[in-house]
Amino acid sequence: MNIETQLDQLANLQAQADVIRLQFIELRRTIITPEIQAQLDELDAEMLSTLEPVTQATNDLTEAIKENVITAKASVKGTFLQAVYSKPRVTWDNKGLDGFMVAHPEIKAFRKEGEPSVSIRSVK
Repeated sequence: MNIETQLDQLANLQAQADVIRLQFIELRRTIITPEIQAQLDELDAEMLSTLEPVTQATNDLTEAIKENVITAKASVKGTFLQAVYSKPRVTWDNKGLDGFMVAHPEIKAFRKEGEPSVSIRSVK
């Protein structure tokens, strides 16, 4: 089986899962009365408004922690969470260096190539 066929098969399985989820959501709607659904909607709205200040404080504190860790240039471990510092990535102009390597083959010893990776994305 070729890769295009496998991708189409994967998309089909994902679509089947979506259809099954939608069927169960629809079944749930037939069980829940409009009155109960209205109560659930009110409860959801109340939960969101109650969570909003905590969510904002979480976002603000997360950004402050990141800034402090970047300033300290070191990872910090708390009791339950840790902030892991990663050095900035260094990138090179590979096309330019490959051309330079033709004239200076001694730099090839410093070239490392990692493993390939694959991410599956929707076609746009």
